[in-house]
Amino acid sequence: MTLYEQITSDMKTAMKAGDKAKLEVLRFALSGLNSALKEMQMKDATATLADEDVITILQKEAKRRKESIELFRQGNREDLATNEEAQLAILATYLPAQMSSEEIAGIVDGLIAGGNNEFSTLMREVSKVTKGRADGKMVAEIVKEKTG
Repeated sequence: MTLYEQITSDMKTAMKAGDKAKLEVLRFALSGLNSALKEMQMKDATATLADEDVITILQKEAKRRKESIELFRQGNREDLATNEEAQLAILATYLPAQMSSEEIAGIVDGLIAGGNNEFSTLMREVSKVTKGRADGKMVAEIVKEKTG
């Protein structure tokens, strides 16, 4: 079962169970996924969403939620921040586990040992390895720290 099919199935299950919070998040996610699918099908009628495409779209949604949480906290709206955190937790169940800063640092150290010392080159190589499993800001901070 593809990730897209899993989300669709989970949405139906949430609908039957009356889980309004999960249903709302999954409907919103499927709306974004269906939009992306329509765009792809305009170029190629036989196009389908691969799991990598679904993960990329879900990561964008998760990033939006994280930014909203920060802004709500700055505006002293803890109730809205809590709601966004709950939505983020639901989205996180469909995303791959995030790498720790130690794992990323190990990758960077390995590339530096291989002779790469330039920031842009390291970022490109580390991003290839960590794609979808690490936050770009954290990767940039670690690379910047190591190349210093």
